[in-house]
Amino acid sequence: MSFNHSQMEAIHHEKGPAMILAGPGSGKTTVITNRTKYLIETCHVDPARILVITFTKAAAQEMQERFSKLVGTEANRVTFGTFHSVFFRILKYAYHYNASNIARDEERILFMKEITEQMGLETEDINEFCLSILSEISIIKNDQIDLNHYYAKNCSEEIFRVLYEKYEARMMRENKIDFDDMLLMTYELFSARKDILELWRKQYQYILIDEFQDINKVQYEVVRMLAAPDNNLFIVGDDDQSIYRFRGAKPEIMLGFEKDYPNLKKILLNVNYRSTQTIVKAASNLISHNRIRFPKTIESAQESGQMLAVHLCQDVYEEGDLLLDLMEQYRKQGISYENMAILFRTEKTARPMVERLMEYNMPFQMRDNIPNLFEHWIAKDIITYLEIAKGNNSRALFLRIMNRPNRYIHREALDCLDVDLKRVKQYYAGKDWMEERIERLEYDIRMLGLMAPYAAIHYIRNGMQYDQYIKEYAQYRRVKPEDLYELLDSLQESAKPYRTVEEWFLHIQKYTEELKMQAENQRKKREGIMLSTMHSAKGLEYDVVIILDVNEGVTPHNRAVLDVDLEEERRLFYVAVTRAKKYLHLFHLKERYHKTVMPSRFLDELMSVREC
Repeated sequence: MSFNHSQMEAIHHEKGPAMILAGPGSGKTTVITNRTKYLIETCHVDPARILVITFTKAAAQEMQERFSKLVGTEANRVTFGTFHSVFFRILKYAYHYNASNIARDEERILFMKEITEQMGLETEDINEFCLSILSEISIIKNDQIDLNHYYAKNCSEEIFRVLYEKYEARMMRENKIDFDDMLLMTYELFSARKDILELWRKQYQYILIDEFQDINKVQYEVVRMLAAPDNNLFIVGDDDQSIYRFRGAKPEIMLGFEKDYPNLKKILLNVNYRSTQTIVKAASNLISHNRIRFPKTIESAQESGQMLAVHLCQDVYEEGDLLLDLMEQYRKQGISYENMAILFRTEKTARPMVERLMEYNMPFQMRDNIPNLFEHWIAKDIITYLEIAKGNNSRALFLRIMNRPNRYIHREALDCLDVDLKRVKQYYAGKDWMEERIERLEYDIRMLGLMAPYAAIHYIRNGMQYDQYIKEYAQYRRVKPEDLYELLDSLQESAKPYRTVEEWFLHIQKYTEELKMQAENQRKKREGIMLSTMHSAKGLEYDVVIILDVNEGVTPHNRAVLDVDLEEERRLFYVAVTRAKKYLHLFHLKERYHKTVMPSRFLDELMSVREC
């Protein structure tokens, strides 16, 4: 195998700290595996003294397999693992933990659900609430934040502190630790027990870390302790591909690495072997608009290639038509569906395309488990109203929506399995204000029964004040109402093609069944066009990449208000663009949910370099 000059320089690095800036498609895995081989065969380092850390189990396995092909059985003596697997190994020796001590995700959610219910907290979707709280707990541990100085995102600070403390107490009572505990407890162990730290320093004298841009604070602190005093720390990453700040990743750690290790060797892997010159140049133009980064010049080893294709579509329906035609054209040129990818900023924007591919029986696979829009609690509220309007008077249905928005109807007023609103009105006899509310509900239900589903949803949102209810709920949960309105917009858009509620319900049923089948297929086979979020596409490559909805508010996302957030959005788009090997198509809309939308600023940036 031949290497370019930068790759050779990185592979032959022996001692002391080194930072390898590895741009997209620059052969970083090749460098890590061959540098490990060089340490063993040329520098005569004991393989058992080498630790290679990645961020996912799949990446660690792939790295080990690649290394095995290079050196054979010696690969078994090198430790390849994730941060969590390596740190858990350390805790096993110190505290005699085993796999049964690791709390599974479903256990953690169950613990938090039970705590939430015991506290009597009201939440529309307890699963979503518990996952959000657990995510916040993870950030606190990974960033080593003082709980008393933390501003909660999903509830008041007082409630969050109680949830946190009860969760920790429950975990301790069950003798369980989660993945974040593994990191924090290793840090605390090494800080308190220098003798144990010294043992592990002798065990791992050479440390190589892949995807270093995704490291968090506590991971970095442990690695620094482990690598000292020799600091044979070989980090590989790309600050321009740091896209996991929401999970606690700190790109500033890589950017500040030179300050922590002023004598380090810094090497840029500046040749992209994946993408055409056109794509590499456009991606370089784009990322040059970020100010907080290592400046770098990336070249392509490929031919110039075709120009980027930018498509302006009136709406998602025109976008779908054009996209299906495009993929068929590439198929006729001999490119397999498996070499095509459709990327999107969030799962929410995927639904129209998923529905279109289903309609035309075009094979596809999903990198992510796309959440079913119709199973969200807001969608269930809307569907429940329409079920009642069709004549279903089930008490369970009325209990769901009778106070969404709040009409102050008590459960006791619904005293039969089939609800009769005249009987409910009798329950409130003499209370004119309540009788008026129930009469209004009767009228609204009659009106809904006369409407097509699109018009009915509009009426529920505006005529029945459901949007106002959502606004109040968002304030209570400390979330942006716009995010919930977007879900309602998407739901309403889905109903637009259908003349009757029955037709729409049939579509919902088919869509739900297809999503379940796709989730099952993900575990069995990988066939068809890849659908993926930009986040999940990192590390992958395709001949044809199509990026949907390159509009302001989508990418960059409307939540990106601060400069630091906007730079992360640009890095995410950079990752999406650099998945393309030969052909890159960028779609943007004129109109979304019947509102005019603007093209993303990133489209212009792909064509121009930032002036310093």
